Amino acid sequence: MTKAPAGQTGPKGLGREIWEWFKMMVMATIVVTLVHQFLFHVSAVKGGSMQPTLHDGEWLFINKAFRYLKTPERGDIIVLRSPDGTNSGSSFLVKRVVAVAGDEVHVSRGKLFVNGEETVEPYTDSAIQDGRFEPLTVEEGYVFVLGDNRRRYASNDSRSFGTVSLKLVVGRAEWIVWPVRQWRSL
Repeated sequence: MTKAPAGQTGPKGLGREIWEWFKMMVMATIVVTLVHQFLFHVSAVKGGSMQPTLHDGEWLFINKAFRYLKTPERGDIIVLRSPDGTNSGSSFLVKRVVAVAGDEVHVSRGKLFVNGEETVEPYTDSAIQDGRFEPLTVEEGYVFVLGDNRRRYASNDSRSFGTVSLKLVVGRAEWIVWPVRQWRSL
């Protein structure tokens, strides 16, 4: 049988230990919440709008600090809040930035044009099948996003809801972390 330290009785020592444990759990919860809110988190891909780059069920490491340090660039894969609130099953979307502030973007003959030049997109496996849209200039503080799956009705993106405010950007997808056999940087 162990003795309580001098000046403490058994129940008081146990109460102090429980209190210390409780404080440690509260601090750990605060740290985890802050990291999740401001630095990074893991998010699952839902649906096929980013195929062939990303597939349903893959988990992504999302860099949230990115949004405080720089603005998205063409080619970045970002996570954003759904601008029109119509994304069924999730309030977040994973999309590729194809045009940034000041860029003129349009689709013609199934091809994406940015600033009058056809964009080379090795990450897609089909032409844009949702028709065409007239030239649009991306305003300051906004980006134009598309899913990598360019088949008809395969992606809810800027073709349907327009440009996206940078305020809706949650972070940049950095890596596929699950399943392990798919692990790679984006």
